[in-house]
Amino acid sequence: MSGYFTAYTEGIQDGSINQVTGVVKVALVRSYTFSAAHKFVSDVTSAGGVINGTPVALANRTVAGGVFDADDAVIAATASTADHGLLLFQASAATGGADVAAGSQRLIGWFDTGTGLPIKPGTGNVTVTWPNTSPRILKVG
Repeated sequence: MSGYFTAYTEGIQDGSINQVTGVVKVALVRSYTFSAAHKFVSDVTSAGGVINGTPVALANRTVAGGVFDADDAVIAATASTADHGLLLFQASAATGGADVAAGSQRLIGWFDTGTGLPIKPGTGNVTVTWPNTSPRILKVG
């Protein structure tokens, strides 16, 4: 993982991010250089990041022992030969519900290194397989 966004840890502490009740999504993103200072999805796109396909909500999310996990995800992507990373973000308010505007969607993490990363989407779906051992999706602490 390239890193957590600083605003993620702040959001956990102030309650504006809740990985269990909020809607957490993963997106394929190309042409983005990670900056821990970014806070919202709009910061990523303003910095040149391009979302490929439709971000997908993570199902069956759990938080235990500082470890965040969820089911693997399938993203319907358009064909591209560019390298893509995975952007993890809270798309709704902390209490859940409908997606909020990109300028309010809170960033959690950026993944562009590791097994299967970066991703070069072909036509059709991209399956995001989270590790089955710690840190799973991510671990805090």
